[in-house]
Amino acid sequence: MRSLRQLSAQVQGDFRRVLLATLFFGAVSGIISSTFNNYLSDAHGFDASSRGWLELPRELPGFIIFGVVGLLLIRLRESRIAALAMIATAVGSLGLGWLSPGPALLVLWTFVWSLGDHIIFAVEGPLGLKLAKAGAEGRRLGQLGGARNLGVILGVSGVWLTTKLVGDRYDIFYVAGAVCAAIAGYYYLRLQLGHQDPPSRRLVWRREYGIFYAISALFGIRKQIFLVFGTWVLVSLHDVPVSTIALLYFIGAALGVLLRPLLGDVIDWLGERVVLSADTLLLMVICLVYAFASDVLAAPWDLRVLYAAYVADNVLFALRVARTTYLKKIALDPADITPTISLGVTIDHSVAMTLPILSGWLWEHYGHQWVFMLAGALALAGFFVCLRIRVPLAGAGLPLPTPALAGRAGAGGGGSA
Repeated sequence: MRSLRQLSAQVQGDFRRVLLATLFFGAVSGIISSTFNNYLSDAHGFDASSRGWLELPRELPGFIIFGVVGLLLIRLRESRIAALAMIATAVGSLGLGWLSPGPALLVLWTFVWSLGDHIIFAVEGPLGLKLAKAGAEGRRLGQLGGARNLGVILGVSGVWLTTKLVGDRYDIFYVAGAVCAAIAGYYYLRLQLGHQDPPSRRLVWRREYGIFYAISALFGIRKQIFLVFGTWVLVSLHDVPVSTIALLYFIGAALGVLLRPLLGDVIDWLGERVVLSADTLLLMVICLVYAFASDVLAAPWDLRVLYAAYVADNVLFALRVARTTYLKKIALDPADITPTISLGVTIDHSVAMTLPILSGWLWEHYGHQWVFMLAGALALAGFFVCLRIRVPLAGAGLPLPTPALAGRAGAGGGGSA
């Protein structure tokens, strides 16, 4: 009984640490995400085509993350990998703020910041799942998502206040981001979570996870629409200042603090098939709004509708945790989860690295409507992919592979490498 109490106290302590780490990581995410497009436009004079090309180095860490995390898992558990990611995020943020006088260094520090940002994507889900009860994975990940959104609120509030007091000081923004990343790293470093767990497999590829890989590619599309071209519509076509972008982030994050835990419960209640299918349809509607709002509506109503679409897209990002809960339910082996999420990040970034180049070309030659029409068509295709999602019945689970079965799977095309 005493050992159970000690274990309970440890888990509660680790949950607090994960919450605090997620809070401060949310703050640095809010700072950089709400200012990055304005920074590129104001400080470096980027146009839509240049912005699209920058996505190659920015998303390259996500493309190689399968191998990076696989190598790190040889020696480190997820909490230590998360701490290392925050160090990279802090260094990259400092570089963006103070050491980017020209395009070469801008690309370098964007890569370093992005590397830390993407490593976290691969390990935050598994850390949250280790803290979740069976059948309540969505709730736990939703709670962590709410903490992240609270951090985003703090970050964008600092951006907004700074712009009002001293103007658009990107050096101050990114120093503050580096400090927040360092604090997040400290809390990740203190985690005892998973200390006794067996190591994860370093590289995993299974045919049974095919739908997970497909919806990971779909998430790469959604991410680019929101992070790059959704914001670029506001910044380049409507001259929306950084203070307003920060305010929109603030509104989306504030709604997320309330809605992310609720959406986590919705995932547990309705299941991943319904939630992810609905998400793709909503994304299609948002794409149509980005494409045609200014053609259909007169000013200033077009911009108000675009603001609403931007905030809605931000809030719906919470549903991405359904990918992680789906993977846990279909995993043939719990040790598959972290490397499979890493592979999912690599897949979504194979889309994220190439789609912006095509999108930037379409924007420059045919207009921004074609970018969002393409994205809307891909979202509709994703709807039919999500309809194929199937999970085991509650309590049934999937049997762990025997050593012989695992060996046969590893020898074939669908096993772990």
